[in-house]
Amino acid sequence: MQVYDELRHLAGSFLRRERPDHKLQPTALVHEVFMKLSRSGNPDWRSRKHFFAIAARAMRQILVDHARGLRAQKRCGQTVTLDEALVAGAGRDLDLLALDAALEKLAAAFPERGRIVELHFFGGLSVAECAEVLGLGERTVYRQLRSAKAWLQSVLDEPTASSPPK
Repeated sequence: MQVYDELRHLAGSFLRRERPDHKLQPTALVHEVFMKLSRSGNPDWRSRKHFFAIAARAMRQILVDHARGLRAQKRCGQTVTLDEALVAGAGRDLDLLALDAALEKLAAAFPERGRIVELHFFGGLSVAECAEVLGLGERTVYRQLRSAKAWLQSVLDEPTASSPPK
């Protein structure tokens, strides 16, 4: 039950960043994650933190899929407010699909930095916990996280960042 409660807390933090009229509730998001993870067969969880990192990635994927579905219905895309831990100058609303596209570009260009952002922002792990999961030094994680924030900020500030990827 403790894992379920922690996943609900994580889902709640994800959904608080969504627009106020978002239809998905934390409990439903957790259930979607459980279904997604159960389809993955016999997973090899290396640690509790590893499990939560993978669960956070699944939540991100579910929310992005949900936003794509809404966009496909010709509605506005989901918005997410990035906190100060991810992008300098936060407090503005961003299209979740634009954020996902920027994160995909980051992961393609700098895989380790993409993983750090995913663990820190979406997984809720501290810099120390990210370092532990990835087997890196804390200072390295901190430097790469700062670099990733700057890189994401520049990509999201591009005029085409709000348009869907082609």
